Formats: sequence, C-alpha cells, structure tokens
Amino acid sequence: MLSMAVNSSVASVKLTARQSLLHQLFGDHHGWLFDRLRARLGCPSDAADMASETFAHVVALDDPHSIREPRALLTTIAKRLVYASWRRRDLERAYLETLAGEPEQFAPSAEQQALAVEALVEIDRMLEGLSSRARAAFLYSQLDGMTYLEIGRELGVSVPRVHQYVVQGLRACFEARL
Repeated sequence: MLSMAVNSSVASVKLTARQSLLHQLFGDHHGWLFDRLRARLGCPSDAADMASETFAHVVALDDPHSIREPRALLTTIAKRLVYASWRRRDLERAYLETLAGEPEQFAPSAEQQALAVEALVEIDRMLEGLSSRARAAFLYSQLDGMTYLEIGRELGVSVPRVHQYVVQGLRACFEARL
C-alpha cells in the first residue's frame, strides 16, 4: 500500500513539474512566436491558430524537459505547420480549379469536396519523402491514367525510370498505411 502511495505521489510531482515547465514555456515564448507568425502570415487570427497548434505539438512531446533550445524547436514546429497549411491550401485550390472546368451537373457536394481534399492531403503526406519526379510519375500513373511511355516523355526520363518512380510511390503509400 505504501509503494502505491509513493508511486502516486511521484507521478503527481512529475505531472506538476511537467505542467509547470509547459506553463513557463508558453509564458516565455508564446508572444515571441505569435509575433513571428503574424509577420510571416500577415493575419493575426491565422498566427494565433498556428501558435496554438505549435504549442499543442509541444504539449504532446514525451519529455518536454529535454528541450534545450525552445525557440529553435518552436520555430521548426511552426514552420512545418505553416508549410503544411500552405500545401493544403494549394491542393484545395488546384482541386477547386479542376472542378470549375467540369460541367455543373457533375459537381460534387460540399461534403464530397471536403472528403476529396482530405484524401488529396493524405496522399500528399504519404508521398512527401519522394522526389518531385517520383511524385509526379506516381500521380500521372495513378490519377491521370497515363502510360509509362507518356509519363517518360512528360518527365524526360526512360520508361524503366518511370517504373522505378511508380514503385517508389506505391511503396511510400504502403508503408504509410502500416
């Protein structure tokens, strides 16, 4: 019984120390991060959202006590989040531009559009480690139904190289789903 009480007390002290550290990190660096994001994004509400998301990532870290350079870490997390939001916006814009060229009777509902954008973002995430050519070859093959010969001509590479690129894309998708 005593060991359970000691373990509970130790866990409580660790939680309190973690909360204190996170509170201090937020207090010391939130204003600085918000100002940087506002300057970069040009919109205070977007900057506030991005700063909050950045700190949510910090809270999710296993051991925030290991943070030695908090501003470097916050900058890295925030940059990744900003780039991800820009990529999502670009994907959504490209999708909507493509839809605009389709006849109105084939237009998907708002819900279908949102699901399609989510799927595109997920595919983009799965392919993020590929080179631009490998990504393009995979997407030409899977989404546009182009042959390897057509893709090779488009990218200026050989058919066997296109095959390698498509295999890389398939492998990336398979590994991301594990």
